[in-house]
Amino acid sequence: MNSFFKILITVPALLLNIACSGSMKNTKSLNVKIYGNCEMCEKTIEGAANVKNEVSLDWNKDSKMAMLSFDSAKTNVDVVLKRVAHAGYDNEKFLAPDDAYSKLPSCCQYVRSAKNISQVAVVNTQKETVETQLDSSKKIVEVNQLILVANSYFELKNDLIQANSSSAAAKSATLSQVLSSVKMDNLSSAQHVVWMKVYKKLIAASESISKSKDIEAQRTQFIVLSENMHELVKVAQLEFTVYYQHCPMYNDGKGADWLSLEKGIKNPYYGSQMLTCGSTTETIK
Repeated sequence: MNSFFKILITVPALLLNIACSGSMKNTKSLNVKIYGNCEMCEKTIEGAANVKNEVSLDWNKDSKMAMLSFDSAKTNVDVVLKRVAHAGYDNEKFLAPDDAYSKLPSCCQYVRSAKNISQVAVVNTQKETVETQLDSSKKIVEVNQLILVANSYFELKNDLIQANSSSAAAKSATLSQVLSSVKMDNLSSAQHVVWMKVYKKLIAASESISKSKDIEAQRTQFIVLSENMHELVKVAQLEFTVYYQHCPMYNDGKGADWLSLEKGIKNPYYGSQMLTCGSTTETIK
């Protein structure tokens, strides 16, 4: 019976991996161990690893195993797993930098059992770039640091849904720290333009929320935060779907927007009072 269930689980994953790697040449595939907790971890891990026509990684939060396929002429296992480590996730070859791990949302901060494995190589700094040889020229692969910004925002949004003002204040303080740690030199030209436009507004709104314990005051500032996060997410290239959603009733009938990883409506402005009030107005892929 156990073997039967293993087949049921493994075969769909193999078919998915084959479909995703179909456009890759010189494909190699293997299973790798990556530590993490939840669906948000899954989005971050896969977003850090996957590169179109080059790398396909599918991570399972229950087994902590990932099926990895890659074009061996363009990259290798070390390059992919180092990117995952830079995003904050220990794996069978590299430990995440402590500062990258500490910036993960609280629900994503897994027990770091891999630290006890002496043969795991330590990635020295989150700022490190990974270089791989490609057709006699070097290809620089940068970790998308805006994933950490987005994850911190979603953590805050979830606390507002629960009307947990104390936790929302703490999450917003974390968001401020993550925003302050973003290195503009590592942003693309399009990201840099938007970043210069929204950064001060994001910092001001997140700091206001962090200093308040009044849920309605926090939600009012969340309107400003969400409007500017929307601009940033549109250019962030997060490699996972984000839904821009609208509540027509909040803010004295003027309406208010927010971003979500879920298509179903969970309103952060009303919480349990009117949890499903609103609709999706834009899908950002």
